[in-house]
Amino acid sequence: MKRALLVLLIVVLALSFHVFDLDHYLTLDTLKASQGDFLALKARSPWLAPVVGFALYVIVAALSLPGALIMTLAMGALFGLLGGTLLVSFASSVGATLAFLASRFLLRDSVQRRFGDKLKTINEGVAKDGALYLFTLRLVPVFPFFLINLLMGLTPMRTRTFYWVSQVGMLAGTLVFVNAGTQLAQLQSLSGILSPGLLISFALLGVFPIVASKLTAMLQGRRVYAKWQRPSKFDRNLIVIGGGAAGLVTSYIAAAVKAKVTLIEAHKMGGDCLNYGCVPSKALIKSSRIANQMRHGDHYGLTAVEPEFSFAKVMARVHAVIAGVAPHDSVARYTELGVEVLQGYARIVDPWTVEVKLNDGGTQRLTTRSIVIAAGARPFVPPLPGLDEVGYVTSDTLWDEFAKLDAPPARLVVLGGGPIGCELAQSFARLGSKVTQIEMAPRIMIREDQEVSDLARDSLTHDGIDVLTGHKALRCERDGERKFIVVEHRGSEIRIEFDALLCAVGRVARLQGYGLEDLGLPTQRTVAVNEYLETLYPNIYAAGDVAGPFQFTHTAAHMAWYAAVNALFGNFKKFKVDYSVVPWATFIEPEVARVGLNEQDAKEKGIAYEVTRYGIDDLDRAIADGTAHGFVKVLTVPGKDRILGVTIVGEHAGDLLAEFVLAMKHGLGLNKILGTIHTYPTLAEANKYVAGEWKRAHAPKKLLVWLERYHNWRRA
Repeated sequence: MKRALLVLLIVVLALSFHVFDLDHYLTLDTLKASQGDFLALKARSPWLAPVVGFALYVIVAALSLPGALIMTLAMGALFGLLGGTLLVSFASSVGATLAFLASRFLLRDSVQRRFGDKLKTINEGVAKDGALYLFTLRLVPVFPFFLINLLMGLTPMRTRTFYWVSQVGMLAGTLVFVNAGTQLAQLQSLSGILSPGLLISFALLGVFPIVASKLTAMLQGRRVYAKWQRPSKFDRNLIVIGGGAAGLVTSYIAAAVKAKVTLIEAHKMGGDCLNYGCVPSKALIKSSRIANQMRHGDHYGLTAVEPEFSFAKVMARVHAVIAGVAPHDSVARYTELGVEVLQGYARIVDPWTVEVKLNDGGTQRLTTRSIVIAAGARPFVPPLPGLDEVGYVTSDTLWDEFAKLDAPPARLVVLGGGPIGCELAQSFARLGSKVTQIEMAPRIMIREDQEVSDLARDSLTHDGIDVLTGHKALRCERDGERKFIVVEHRGSEIRIEFDALLCAVGRVARLQGYGLEDLGLPTQRTVAVNEYLETLYPNIYAAGDVAGPFQFTHTAAHMAWYAAVNALFGNFKKFKVDYSVVPWATFIEPEVARVGLNEQDAKEKGIAYEVTRYGIDDLDRAIADGTAHGFVKVLTVPGKDRILGVTIVGEHAGDLLAEFVLAMKHGLGLNKILGTIHTYPTLAEANKYVAGEWKRAHAPKKLLVWLERYHNWRRA
């Protein structure tokens, strides 16, 4: 009942404002026309005028009515700079607080109940730094006054905090607008518009958002740096921690623009991608695919043979491929590029100082203007009882451990149904292992659409893999030399024997050992960064897997550009990292590649879409190559050719995806792809054909009817 009465009161007051045409009085023309009357009223009732003005301002602010700016100018015109500023400052803060309380009383409980899970991060941020957030918003006038009041009412911010921060935060803006009002009061003719005071007032209005944002950054910086002693000079412009994809690209860019940069890597240059991930896995996948093609030679009119090979030589080739790529990421190459490379363990002592324990035993301390943390990620090992007793490998350790074997593991259990687990499971199955893949989720590759997961499962099963979805790993057991993993499925326990166990259940950021805890940097699963990749300290950045949200080599390199440029030139211009078009691929056979939204993402986010499909089984080149399976699926805005997302399943899907990545990045629709010549016969024609399918579905049917009539007439 109380809520209903409050809503009724607000509606009545708002309607009265419009019904009685009160907004007519809150215009600049009316203000200037009535200036004499207002001044006469002030002369007759020196106390009544400010009281009435104060009350009206509170009502306008509380009801979020238009006209607050005109009233601010009026206060300046009537009461001068000091009097007008006092009246507006308190009236606007009181009115804002009333709107804040009304929003809280009417909406907060229902909004928090409905969207509590999505608002959790915002609530935590407001609880920790809400005063600073509000102060920032109040300083910059481009944020709508009324919107801030209403939205803050939905958060856990205390009313007292909201009031005093609003009072202080709006003071500078109030001064500028009231000062403009005092100058307007002096206008006697159009020539007066060029008066120096008026020009200065409006100049202040123009530069105020810039000054306010700089002031906010300065205040925030002073707060976070308060307990640290800043060096008087610096040894380096930039120190980069980690020699993986993000660290290499960051240091390369810094050296290219002639900054003095030091790259610190404790282990192997090139990071996970070169030494444990992308490079070795793709080398293994290639060997396993050739073995599979030999086994199915009759598919190509050849004699099918069981491949004979040395597993040790296969693993030796993997390491040879790593060695072949390694010079691209070597200490020698980056030193030649102008990067100082130190091999050792880095620890951030303070926001400008990094201590390096060198691998040769020495210690070195360096000061720097900026730091980029690019420490990468490591495989996550689940806390399964008995896991250490039976032994296991990860995607990091298997390359050295399996290189010691004369044959692939006879019975391999792969724990995990994501991209890494699927790629390695298929590879080892094709090289002769009896593979059992265990996934707790109801399907493998859970981030992809159901049909993609089903197709991937069919492919793995065809290669002899026993794919167990909906199976939860409980523990590992040892019985003499025999090793088992116990899983639970539909309430029953199942015991699976194995010779080797591969943990591939995901990766976690490397956060320990770098001094992040001593700095107070927020870390949960990753280092917390803003849209500029800044951490809590504006001169310390994080990029790549250690920062997320994507754990791909290509996104790490993408983030590195922003980290490097912002770290070196952020005092002039900062760039927000762009994640709008991020592609990825899983290199099983057939490959699965995606960019943008798939159907399950679009449904979860409530985004309307249309689906256009083209089956690769109809593609000439795919038929000739014996790879006529898979599809291209494009999501578009309903009725338009603008691409929302693309999923490709098939031979070389990762390569075919690039055309759509380019199109999405530069706003090109399916009509542009359809109008582009594609070489025949190639797999890339699938991209043009799916665009043709979209065009056919959106053909102008009524126009075609008239065209048919026109052609009939021409024949007659």
